[in-house]
Amino acid sequence: MPVYSYTVRKAKTGDAVAIINILQEAFTKYMEDTGVTGSMEALDETMEETVVAIESSEVFIAYVNEVPVGTIRFETEGSTAHISRFGVRLDYHNIGIGKSLMNLIDAEISELGLKKAYLYSASAYTDLIRFYYGRGFYIESTTTDRGYVRAKLVKNY
Repeated sequence: MPVYSYTVRKAKTGDAVAIINILQEAFTKYMEDTGVTGSMEALDETMEETVVAIESSEVFIAYVNEVPVGTIRFETEGSTAHISRFGVRLDYHNIGIGKSLMNLIDAEISELGLKKAYLYSASAYTDLIRFYYGRGFYIESTTTDRGYVRAKLVKNY
C-alpha cells in the first residue's frame, strides 16, 4: 500500500490553476456519474473568478506528496456558511482527502462561531450523499432549478 503524506492549507492566488484542474476532473466525473447534462458553474469558472474567490472567500487546497489533489471553499452568509467547489482528483479518492478537507471546514466554521453550513449535491449521487451524511449533514430540501434534482444538505454546529 502506498504511503501518502498530505497537507491541507488555505489557498493562495498561485494555486488557482491547480484548483481549476481539480474542479474540472472532479465535476466532469460528477456529471458523468449523475447523468447531468449541459454545463455547471464549477466547470465554467474562469481563472479570474477563481482568483477572486481565493481573495474574497475561504478556499482550501490539499496536497499529497506536493501534488495538488483536492479543494473546497465556503463563504459566510450571516451565521451560515455556504460550502461549494468541493472536489478531489479521481486517483486520490478514498484515502481521506475529502474527510480532511471537510474536517478543516468544520473547524473553521466552528471557530467563526457560525451556526449552520449548507451545500448542494445531486440527490441521485448516492456515494456523495452518503459521504455528507457521514459528516453530519442531512437533506433539508430538494430543487430542480438546474434541470436535475439537487439536494440542499445542512449541518448544524
